[in-house]
Amino acid sequence: MIPIVSFIGRQDSGKTTIARQVVAILKEKGFRVGVIKSTHHTSINFDREGSDTHAYSKAGADIVALHAPDQMVTISHPPEMKLTDIVHRFFHDIDIIIGEGFKNERHISKIEVSREDGELLKDQVNGVVAVVTERNLPGETLFRPDQAVDIAQFIIERYIQDKDQPDVKAVLFVNGKKIPMKGFVQEALAGSVQGFISSLKKTENPQTIELRISLKSKEQQ
Repeated sequence: MIPIVSFIGRQDSGKTTIARQVVAILKEKGFRVGVIKSTHHTSINFDREGSDTHAYSKAGADIVALHAPDQMVTISHPPEMKLTDIVHRFFHDIDIIIGEGFKNERHISKIEVSREDGELLKDQVNGVVAVVTERNLPGETLFRPDQAVDIAQFIIERYIQDKDQPDVKAVLFVNGKKIPMKGFVQEALAGSVQGFISSLKKTENPQTIELRISLKSKEQQ
């Protein structure tokens, strides 16, 4: 499973600045980094009014992709998926996911960024492994806002270099929802598919295999 560490904090706490610095440091060290940001805002000027992609979206397209020499952007209706499922389905060949937000996601690690006095989010949510603040908090893993290098090293040692991470052989989604599978089921599924694939042309030395199966009910036929 790809490790996920999300930076959380109240508005204007500085979490975006810290997260961006950590991402830059991880990239400098040669790691492959994915970023997912959570926001409650709508109508963000991303697929802007008047653009070709906006015109296609207004026409009712379910997915619009923009492919340019320097980037590819995909715009679609937001799936009802947990953060961990989004990572499994859409992020591949990544060493670490850095998130911003997602404070209520139960099964991911979080680093809280706090600028002001008052109650911390770590007392309200699960999974906070460290706090970035100028305050002195006894018994906590603390970093100061100017310690982005130390925060990045903490993430590397605790998550990227963790040799105890289970080896995921196969991930299964049914109707957009991730289906949990035990190790031997993953091995059996991956082995069966790889066996069929190996008999086909132009499939030498596969690293990852993606298979999508569409099943129509009798009512749809």
